[in-house]
Amino acid sequence: MKAGTPRLLSLLPAKFVFSYCADPKQLESIAWLSCYLTTNTHFSFYLSFITVIILLLVAAPLSLGFGFLGVFAKRSGYAPVRLVGNTYTNMVRGVPEIVFFMFVPIAMDQALELFNHKLIVCPDSVEPVYQGNDFVVCDQAKIPLNSAPQWIHNVYNFWLAATGFALVFGAFAANVIDGALNSVSSRQLETARAYGITERQTFWRVHLPQMWAYAIGGLSNLWMLLIKATPLLFLLGIEDIVYWAKALGGQKTSYYAYPHADWRVWYFLFLLIFYLGLTWLSGKLIDKITGRLLHGQATLAKQELAATKT
Repeated sequence: MKAGTPRLLSLLPAKFVFSYCADPKQLESIAWLSCYLTTNTHFSFYLSFITVIILLLVAAPLSLGFGFLGVFAKRSGYAPVRLVGNTYTNMVRGVPEIVFFMFVPIAMDQALELFNHKLIVCPDSVEPVYQGNDFVVCDQAKIPLNSAPQWIHNVYNFWLAATGFALVFGAFAANVIDGALNSVSSRQLETARAYGITERQTFWRVHLPQMWAYAIGGLSNLWMLLIKATPLLFLLGIEDIVYWAKALGGQKTSYYAYPHADWRVWYFLFLLIFYLGLTWLSGKLIDKITGRLLHGQATLAKQELAATKT
């Protein structure tokens, strides 16, 4: 990721929340802790939890969208489109996720800037873009521009990261959806056709609604895996909860206003509790969504799900 990672300090309250925090060296016990936990850096830590939630809310529907695109490509009647769909799903499954998380945002960023440089902004430039290990485009081709406000850089980097997550989990979602579509009884589809329903209507009114009953289990597992993958934001240059837990929990020196011992175990224990709570809440919501999706459907998948809960 390029320079310009999220900086939240300018959006935070004044340096000291409480008046007695002006001189940290004079504080003890609870007063010291109350001032320590309300510094600007700690507010950045608290706000980073919102970043994780937003990532989940953005990446999940994007992943599902890429999943459906992959399925439609794999089932296409055109061989080149099928090749693209199969290559996408098989390639992502065969490469470690962390490689894609690191590669996709950088590749997308450079591809956009290369397109902007060669075809739009600086088409007459004769300087090579790749100069040794450096990727150099004209200043006007940078996305976003160096002169752009910091929040634009923040949003751009976040969307690159979210797209990287979506591409990876979209490939797995495609396989889940494809398997679920194959699990729908062919007799129900044949019955729909026998009543004169078109292929398009059969898919949208019969095949797709029935598919969710078989896909919900695999998609819920992908959601849990997506939650577990969010700490990888730290590797992409986003100041997420892992970044701040490592920075705030590390041993401080006299250079800092609030020096302390190595408290990383407590910060990461807090992250552990956060993720356990998030997965527990997700499990409850998934159960409710499953009940809504299966309501009124006399499918084999519903019967099997009911049998597992008895």
